[in-house]
Amino acid sequence: MTTPIKRPSKGVVAVAILVFLAACGLPSTGPNKAQIFSGSVMEQGDAFVLTVDDRVNQIAGVTPSLGFSSSFQDAGLLGSDTIQPGDVLGLTVWENVDDGLLVPAGANATSLDEVQVDGEGFIFVPYAGRIRAAGNSPEAIRRIISEKLTEQTPDPQVEVNRLAGDGATVSVVGSVGAQGVFPIERPTRTLGAMLAQAGGITIRPEIAKVTVNRGGQIGTVWFQDIYSGPGYNIALRGGDQIVVEEDTRAFTALGATGTQSRIVFQSQTISAIEALAQVGGLNTLTADPTGVFVFRNEPERIAQQLVGDPSLMGTQRVIYVLDLTKPNGMFMARDFAIRDGDTVYVTEAPYTQFAKVLAAFSGSLVSVGNVAAVGQGF
Repeated sequence: MTTPIKRPSKGVVAVAILVFLAACGLPSTGPNKAQIFSGSVMEQGDAFVLTVDDRVNQIAGVTPSLGFSSSFQDAGLLGSDTIQPGDVLGLTVWENVDDGLLVPAGANATSLDEVQVDGEGFIFVPYAGRIRAAGNSPEAIRRIISEKLTEQTPDPQVEVNRLAGDGATVSVVGSVGAQGVFPIERPTRTLGAMLAQAGGITIRPEIAKVTVNRGGQIGTVWFQDIYSGPGYNIALRGGDQIVVEEDTRAFTALGATGTQSRIVFQSQTISAIEALAQVGGLNTLTADPTGVFVFRNEPERIAQQLVGDPSLMGTQRVIYVLDLTKPNGMFMARDFAIRDGDTVYVTEAPYTQFAKVLAAFSGSLVSVGNVAAVGQGF
């Protein structure tokens, strides 16, 4: 006698399928909160998971600032009358004799145009010899030439003018109206004035950075800060290289947000709330407002302060947790500064995964029914 085989009930089959689907893993925008927390050092992971509060914001919510070193700031204005190597001078000499040293017969003056100061800072004047020009003013050079010529012609009169030369010049390149090499003159002895001379900037002021390279020493400031104080609107030196470029900092948004992409900074600073707003906020159908995470590699000094462990060595992985549902959650997110390279990730709400299980289960039942129907047709 054959023993009938008992078929499992539909409820048992449904539970088995649900367990199977959950075990196999359903499609997701990324890890859930439990999976993220499992990566904590408290769970034998390699990342520090920290809830953002006032103390954490004070330590980590800091945006690196830009500025010039003291060597840039302490440099005084270059005297517009101070002669530099490479400058070009114009000389005019008057003599009170008919047969002068320099003045031709029948004339009372002669001009020596475009006398260039050599690399060592000297010029050559006939009958006066080699004269030190660099570091002197035109008036000082005039006196030196007059004294030299007085020994050979009575009471010579000398006029010295500084013309635009390539010694006291700077180069301006990048996002400016007119790139080029510009002389340092009285109206353009500072960084801000020189940028104006180059036609101003052609990108948004909020994201414009200005870099000055002076003999290998480099300083960078925000364009808007140049006009906020003397520490940024520095005095220029011959040979300075000025580069104007757009800010390249960016963060990545992933998970249950309106948009998942790499976002370039649109201002000097950006908070977590502003970062979420730039990607369309939280997805109203799937996002979990208690699971907003910021992934970051923190330098050693900041990590030691955050964790309270001075023995930490090197860069540390830190995961910041923002719960927007807490009474001060929005304030904490508003005060938390996003930095270059951060990853902002929003987890899915728990019910979303459950809904996916149900949807998958419903689809499975339909598929099973279709297979059974096809089987009965044979």
